[in-house]
Amino acid sequence: MTQEEHSQAEQRIIEVLKTVYDPEIPVNIYDLGLIYKIDLAMDGALDIDMTFTAPSCPAADFIIEDVRTKVSAVNGVTSANVNMVFEPEWDKSMMTEEARVELGFE
Repeated sequence: MTQEEHSQAEQRIIEVLKTVYDPEIPVNIYDLGLIYKIDLAMDGALDIDMTFTAPSCPAADFIIEDVRTKVSAVNGVTSANVNMVFEPEWDKSMMTEEARVELGFE
């Protein structure tokens, strides 16, 4: 893929991640700061590192599969690997300002 196609794919991945929600929280996972890494190789192989607000999130499997399904459908993505990580530990400072306002932290 060209550099322009790569940039467009990365932007589309972020847009798609903003459509994934934890069923218990009315803010998308991207704005919550749960996405730690988006690494899209030029051959379309995608690696995402993400976390959860709590290690024992009951919706973890559902959310990971939702992420994998949605990012796999992005034009230019040839494979998607979603890794669940817990380092660094998530805290509310990782949220966007918009998310903090939505959840009443600001």
